[in-house]
Amino acid sequence: MEAYTLATLAIRAGYDRTHEQENSEAIFPTSSFVYESAQQAADRFSGEEPGNVYSRFTNPTVRTFENKLALMEGGEACVATASGMAAILACFMGTLSAGDHIVSSASIFGTTKVLFNNYLKKFGIDVCFVPQTDYQAWSEAIQPNTKALFLETPSNPLTEVADIARLSQLASQAKALLIVDNCFCTPILQQPLKQGADIVIHSATKFLDGQGRCLGGAIVGSQSIVGEDVRGVIRTAGPTMSPFNAWVFIKGLETLAIRMEAHTLRAQLLAEWLSQHPAVERVFYPGLGSHPQYALAQRQQKGAGALLSFRVKGGRDQAWSVIDATKMLSITANLGDVKTSITHPASTTHSRVEPNEREAAGITENLIRISVGLEDVEDIKNDLVAGLNALLSPAKYPG
Repeated sequence: MEAYTLATLAIRAGYDRTHEQENSEAIFPTSSFVYESAQQAADRFSGEEPGNVYSRFTNPTVRTFENKLALMEGGEACVATASGMAAILACFMGTLSAGDHIVSSASIFGTTKVLFNNYLKKFGIDVCFVPQTDYQAWSEAIQPNTKALFLETPSNPLTEVADIARLSQLASQAKALLIVDNCFCTPILQQPLKQGADIVIHSATKFLDGQGRCLGGAIVGSQSIVGEDVRGVIRTAGPTMSPFNAWVFIKGLETLAIRMEAHTLRAQLLAEWLSQHPAVERVFYPGLGSHPQYALAQRQQKGAGALLSFRVKGGRDQAWSVIDATKMLSITANLGDVKTSITHPASTTHSRVEPNEREAAGITENLIRISVGLEDVEDIKNDLVAGLNALLSPAKYPG
């Protein structure tokens, strides 16, 4: 299947039909499996014979999703989890030990930062944070015990694009793993493993599903690291993806290529329109020539993606008034949906981050994030225009 394009792999790869010869992948909603003999049961549990043991760590539907995503990302193995955060936790539990050190981008999801600061540190894993695109800071932050470099690219919500190949060189010199969250691009727009990353992480909840139906996560990488070390965490600790959710994600992958193309087209048009609106101070979108990493995004990604953010003139009150004036957009912190969503990062996704850290990361009170869906872009613009135009009214916002 490796000879096929990504769009074809998303539809055809990773599945062996059962004896029923179904055309759509089957769901196996079972907790356990039976064996032909006591000897076979013993061989399955010991690992001497491959096959299903228990759905906490071996389920045919989950395996289909894992096989398909591994092929799409260009990895040897994939482990599916119950959520994106479960994927991040399982990844670090499987690859690090007490006394190890992580260098992380400061421009990561707020809950990931809380996981690092409040929980990994409790178990003796230290973390420091550096500006996403300051490669000198990355280099200087590496210590003798640094075992992993972690980032999201593009970042949430400011869409900062990091040079994966450059960070791969730093990680290699330090004998550390480069772990990249590829949630926002998906393998359709970016394949970090082919650019030097060791591990790719996904929140399948987002674009891999594409319709906001299920929670799930995934880790992709080598057989030795992901297929053995990380899978061992899933087998023992149990943050497992359900068969039904895996089946939903399989169906989501089938349309991923055309959805990401359509998301990107609409996001580009919306970003260009917002950048011309007099109530908008600045737009953050890698597809705009004004973006600081525009040239890098053009080389590293096949498209700029669906996520954008912008600062309105004013503060929190003005940002909230724009959000509250919308009638069609979904006011929700989730993203990756066919329905366009809008949120205020400082009071939602990054609200648990200390205010000074938020400000340093550029997540200001006047910042709004949009995950552009698949509605007609003119309808999206029309839903935003009333709130934006109101900011220009001196009567409503004197001074």
